[in-house]
Amino acid sequence: MTDYSVAPDPARTTTTGWPVAVSTTFDVPGQHITRYCGGCFGVVVRSMGFAKGIGAAFKSLAGGEVCQYTELLEDSRRHALDRMVRNAQALGANAVVGMRFDSSEIGQSLTEIVAYGTAVVVAPDEGL
Repeated sequence: MTDYSVAPDPARTTTTGWPVAVSTTFDVPGQHITRYCGGCFGVVVRSMGFAKGIGAAFKSLAGGEVCQYTELLEDSRRHALDRMVRNAQALGANAVVGMRFDSSEIGQSLTEIVAYGTAVVVAPDEGL
């Protein structure tokens, strides 16, 4: 359940100020879907950059976690998620269900991260 006492993140709130629920399942606990708005997505294409790429290459030779890539991918997923939420808001939704991430390589130095799902309008379950 969403904690409405915490200040919402402006990037993930509706125009009413309430958070946009994002669920990897096809429902939102305690809510029922009143309207389907359609598919929504957020896309980010990122490059490591030359200097960080060299550091990552040396780290990969030594073995272990390559923190430069981990940080890049975490940041890219957050950015794609924020864009997906804004896309859902533009469709009039206050939630996204069935959210997934996908990624692919574009050439040798670019990575595409996509967050996608179904934008919906949800309302609280009454009497449960």
